[in-house]
Amino acid sequence: MPNEKLMTKTIDASELSFNDFKSIVINDYKIAFESRQASILGRREVLTGKAKFGIFGDGKEVPQLAMAKAFKNGDWRSGYYRDQTFAFATGISTIKEFFAQLYANPTEGADPFSGGRQMNCHFATKSVNEDGSWNDLTQIKNCSSDISPTGGQMARLVGLAYASKLFRQNKELNYLKHFSVNGNEVAFGTIGNASTSEGVFFEAINAAGVLQIPMAISIWDDDYGISVPAKYQTTKEDISEVLKGFQRDADQPGYEIYKVKGWDYPALCEVYEKAIQVCRDEHVPVLIHVTELTQPQGHSTSGSHERYKSKERLSWETEYDCIQKMRSWMLESALATEEEIAALEKNAKIFVRNAQKEAWNEFLDSIKPEQKQVVDLVSGVAKHQPELAKLAASLAAIADAQRREVFAAARKAIRLSAGLNNPERTNLLEWYKQQNQLNYDRYNSKLHTNGKESPETIALVEAVYDEQPKMVDGREVLNACFNENFARDPRLVAFGEDLGNIGDVNQGFAGLQAKYGELRITDTGIREMTIMGQGIGLAMRGLKPIAEIQYLDYLIFALNVLSDDLASLSYRTKGIQKAPVIVRTRGHRLEGIWHSGSPISMILSTLRGMHVCVPRNMTQAAGMYNTLFRADEPAIVIECLNGYRLKEKLPNNAGDFTVPLGKAEVLEEGTDVTVISYGSSLRIVQEAAEELNLMGISVEIIDPQTLLPFDTTQVCVNSLAKTSKLLVVDEDVPGGASAYILQKVLEEQKGYFHLDGQPKTLSAKAHRPPFGSDGDYFSKPSVDDVIEAVYQMMHDANPTKYPSLF
Repeated sequence: MPNEKLMTKTIDASELSFNDFKSIVINDYKIAFESRQASILGRREVLTGKAKFGIFGDGKEVPQLAMAKAFKNGDWRSGYYRDQTFAFATGISTIKEFFAQLYANPTEGADPFSGGRQMNCHFATKSVNEDGSWNDLTQIKNCSSDISPTGGQMARLVGLAYASKLFRQNKELNYLKHFSVNGNEVAFGTIGNASTSEGVFFEAINAAGVLQIPMAISIWDDDYGISVPAKYQTTKEDISEVLKGFQRDADQPGYEIYKVKGWDYPALCEVYEKAIQVCRDEHVPVLIHVTELTQPQGHSTSGSHERYKSKERLSWETEYDCIQKMRSWMLESALATEEEIAALEKNAKIFVRNAQKEAWNEFLDSIKPEQKQVVDLVSGVAKHQPELAKLAASLAAIADAQRREVFAAARKAIRLSAGLNNPERTNLLEWYKQQNQLNYDRYNSKLHTNGKESPETIALVEAVYDEQPKMVDGREVLNACFNENFARDPRLVAFGEDLGNIGDVNQGFAGLQAKYGELRITDTGIREMTIMGQGIGLAMRGLKPIAEIQYLDYLIFALNVLSDDLASLSYRTKGIQKAPVIVRTRGHRLEGIWHSGSPISMILSTLRGMHVCVPRNMTQAAGMYNTLFRADEPAIVIECLNGYRLKEKLPNNAGDFTVPLGKAEVLEEGTDVTVISYGSSLRIVQEAAEELNLMGISVEIIDPQTLLPFDTTQVCVNSLAKTSKLLVVDEDVPGGASAYILQKVLEEQKGYFHLDGQPKTLSAKAHRPPFGSDGDYFSKPSVDDVIEAVYQMMHDANPTKYPSLF
């Protein structure tokens, strides 16, 4: 059957008979040859237009067989889009599923890795169920969801390996039987030689060496990065030579570094067995540099490698093709005859072709009923509007219609029949509405896990205070919150620059490393990408990480990891994987270009799939953390940088009270103007409101508290219905988060209909704030700016009562 799985087996020469060994080798060759045929056929399918784009693992088949032999249940892979043979050899994917993903089939079960949302060779295994509950990850071969950005898989790899260290060394985690067996799991990473030029690669290599974690990185080296040869990519044209300084010795920890030719099947099996044993037992990172690989079809379907490779290079690649070399070795070693291999290859070609046909036919068959339904429905409407008959006939004539063509026809028929009122058009409309719901599930669902531990399900617990509550610095409220939660939940870990020994630069974690130990509260190097990757990997393995970025401005250094990987994880796997990382940072007002960050529009546009919390003080921040610690979705919490030493009331239940996400709050009621702001700017607005009140202007102040999600109970529009005037005060650039808020309130909440004047925004200037208090005053909204903006709105409405100020 085209769906069968041919998994590789470990070779133990001390126990295997010759016939057993022969059987394993022949099975491995079959897997490799089928994988090569899948690559060849997949490329043809793209070039004939059946698929949009293709990228394949041809030329890397044999080393991936060896890697698969060392890969055990509970292990994790964080790789890139050349690892199809590994997926076939481990049973993570069948060839039919490989083609279903190539065709972007969203039918349930067709593409079990991404539900038709990712291009081919982007694999993932099912970590969580539909309700968000975890599977037993120790019983399966785990594959973290692939991403396309070169090198992007490296950050997450660090966290996947680091989890094994925590599971082995922190005995408080022994109860988490579904996530680890004494930390014995290895995190396997793969990367192409050219992608080792990326900064995230070097950052991850260094981080793993410092942490001493069971990370095994394989470098598939075919001497090129698309058309660019190694001499332009890598010093000495050899990445393992470059990394020799990482090799451990008797005095200093580091890596074990191996180098092996990618066409040498016996040597590959031996190296992988040895390297992974060291990695697994000793928790030492290993690097396996696999050289002399080829890429028979070039980089991808976007072009041919004959354009940039010399005749000599192409000739060498033909001779040293890993499958051809394995074939020759099998013949020389009398493991198979020419006739046996030829028969195997013939059957493999038939098998792969049948799998491809079955995948393609199933993809089309999932759409054909919809095609017929639309043809029939449009034909029915055509009885009353004859010109629609041509539209129905055109759709019926498409032999291999895709869903977009079906729905484009349906929507056109609805437009052309506007004004008709008959049962046939009603039936078409009803069908379209029902299908829209199905298509939402196919193409748009699971941006968030939305499981039983969603933030929406966390019970609201009010903060409790003494009659005369203790007034403390805001940082002390956070400290109490973190202390109580770390005592409650041993899964919680926190790490970042200066977080451990000194308790972070603003003392939110002061004293907690001494109390809970370095395994749970940890300093890191200056490496923002892998701090985020550390968080993602830990969260994917069942822990609850707080990954700290010291200042919001520095988030830019990790934005690729957050956007490409974390924010898209639930969506791109259609909910079969999750990583509930809490990114803790601080921003808004302070001093200077790199310590006053409010790049909220950047965050809003790149981190959909994460919750964005913008608490106005540390008590609200603590309540949000309490919610997130109990939930299972990723979030970023941006604390107010100038609020740590402002006095706040200390709740008695600092580790228990919760602030619901998406619930806006009216801080001050008013009747004249609605002012929406968040974070540090709210204190500016509140101070301005006091003077405006003396001028006879009543301001209603709203804090949305979170921007993703935004005001789910429509507090903002209800206020606007009362005041009819709207001002958004924002520290982001003009047209930044303020534009986002306007879209939410005026369009989504339909606040436009309540306006009696032009809505206004008051934002920072278009540049970053210059240094000093004067720089802050002249570049970000001030109390004076807010007063004058509100007053001008009142002047515009009633110039007699509110004469012009200027």
